[in-house]
Amino acid sequence: MKKETMKKFIYLFIGASLLFISCNKDDDGINLNPTADDVVVQDFMWKAMNFWYFWQADVPDLADDRFSTNQEYTEYLQSNPNPGDFYNSLKFNEDRFSGTNKDFEVLLNSLSGIRKSNGLQAFIADLSSDNTDNLFLFVRNVIPESDAADKGIMRGDVFYAIDGQALTADNFNELLSADTFTLNKGELDVANRLVNETTEEITLTKEEDLLEPPIRLATTLDINGTKIGYLMYQRFNRDFKEELNNVFGQFVADGVTELVLDLRYNPGGDSATTALLASMIYGTNTNELFIRQRWNSKLQSRFSTEQLEDYFPSTTGISPVNTLNLTRVYVLATGRSASASELLINGLDPYIEVIHIGTTTRGKNEFSISLVDLPENNYRYSPSTQDQIPSDNKWIIQPLVGRNENSVGFIDYTAGFTPDFEIVEDVFNLGSFGNVEEPLLAKAIEEITGVSSKSLNKSRAVNTANDIITFDYEEKGLMTLNKKIEFK
Repeated sequence: MKKETMKKFIYLFIGASLLFISCNKDDDGINLNPTADDVVVQDFMWKAMNFWYFWQADVPDLADDRFSTNQEYTEYLQSNPNPGDFYNSLKFNEDRFSGTNKDFEVLLNSLSGIRKSNGLQAFIADLSSDNTDNLFLFVRNVIPESDAADKGIMRGDVFYAIDGQALTADNFNELLSADTFTLNKGELDVANRLVNETTEEITLTKEEDLLEPPIRLATTLDINGTKIGYLMYQRFNRDFKEELNNVFGQFVADGVTELVLDLRYNPGGDSATTALLASMIYGTNTNELFIRQRWNSKLQSRFSTEQLEDYFPSTTGISPVNTLNLTRVYVLATGRSASASELLINGLDPYIEVIHIGTTTRGKNEFSISLVDLPENNYRYSPSTQDQIPSDNKWIIQPLVGRNENSVGFIDYTAGFTPDFEIVEDVFNLGSFGNVEEPLLAKAIEEITGVSSKSLNKSRAVNTANDIITFDYEEKGLMTLNKKIEFK
């Protein structure tokens, strides 16, 4: 799905409204100036991380008193001439998600679900029953209106080779990274859990600026008189908040009394949209706390209580929030559910019953902001100052700068949320999204209605510890803070 106008406002997703009162640089206590001109990128990265990074106090090289002279500081910056490697050297050893890119537009696009892609999303599976080292590509999702969708590729399809080469652990990343490649299609032997070769081939080509719409599927199921809303939500994207609100408006009109929220492949996104979705599920209780931010020790005291706390919103900013006022929600989540997906679970948990079906989530409880070489703005990215970014330094960093806790203070879910009902997706029985026999949805329906599904009895989970190697086109899960915040 392409949007020609998307480039005009994709940057809003990253926190365009993340505005701060300008700070006097004397307040920061950092007045280091390089004595050489070959460390412009490293200088920006170090100063931005020193100010914003959540673990700044835990990284000795980011200490405020780390350098006593400009020359010492310059020599340190020069010691690692590769900017990407230098940035990684500044990260705390527990940091799994902070990222960077040499072109700010590429990273910002990616965070809005826009990337160069053919629309194919897949599991890479090593089948123990195959008795070879070969891997197989099982399609888990296809982006609508992409080349893969146009070529008729569907969830559950399997391919045994690319460009005639059998897939291995050493080559599948390289083969899938090509702009154009030909998939060699296989045929499932479900009884023996094997893949047979066929002569069918499908050639895919990546296209620039492919947008993955966040709302993959929304429908109301009538199961023995119980109206169950099903929403497969792919990303928390603020540019589609009205569409999301309309979905819940339809659920309300349909008389939905139960909700299955499918976040199994949702890597996260905008925290403000997370709060909106929480209100759509639970209620527009503007006096009840949804989440509270925790920043590094240098910044925490500079925010007022009001600035740190987010309550359940009653409006999208344009329209009143449509809410189901539920007392429980069924969430389908897996190891690909991260960041804002986990924030939703954590924020709702003190108020309603959250029944988690699937596997343990990724465990990302930090939020990030986008930083570029704009020292006068404390390095914060903003569309209004984009034309001021130096043309010779388009690097952007996306560091983790804080964590969110829920209304009862729970914040530590770095190990992920474990499911109430564990179901591992079986590549031989993936099913179709929204189909009542799809195993994860079927389990939710069973819990709601008490009626067991045939597909659950037939499903056999692949041993993820030994049989699944994953390859994803998405970036690692990121939660971007998108709110107006002012320093005291």
